[in-house]
Amino acid sequence: MKTLKNLLVLGVISFALYSFTTIVQDEWEVPEKYQKMQNPIDADEDKAVGKSLYSKHCQSCHGKQGYGDGKKADEVEGDLGDFSTEEFQAQTDGALFYKTTIGRDDMPEYTKKMPDDEDRWLIVNYMRTLAE
Repeated sequence: MKTLKNLLVLGVISFALYSFTTIVQDEWEVPEKYQKMQNPIDADEDKAVGKSLYSKHCQSCHGKQGYGDGKKADEVEGDLGDFSTEEFQAQTDGALFYKTTIGRDDMPEYTKKMPDDEDRWLIVNYMRTLAE
């Protein structure tokens, strides 16, 4: 009887820990080196290129205005975010670069599609123009 009780307690604790880690994993974990990374591309440089790259690689899911309402948004699992919000815009350029580069879940990694870091930095600069 004592063994059954211990197994039940262990099961409840395991379920609670699993639930907690699932919640935590929903958050992007951006490594410190990216958090502090500075954007080497001036925000006013090549704005048209950044917009063009965003249109080609991001708009189908994230939408023209970055609201997360692109034509493929319904096919994607998870929250696509809203690039116009203060919360999104409060992220560092390095964090946005990391997310754009590495991806996760349905967000693809872009190092193969856009091997040039400068292109991804230009997209970060364009995402800044989508603020409310």
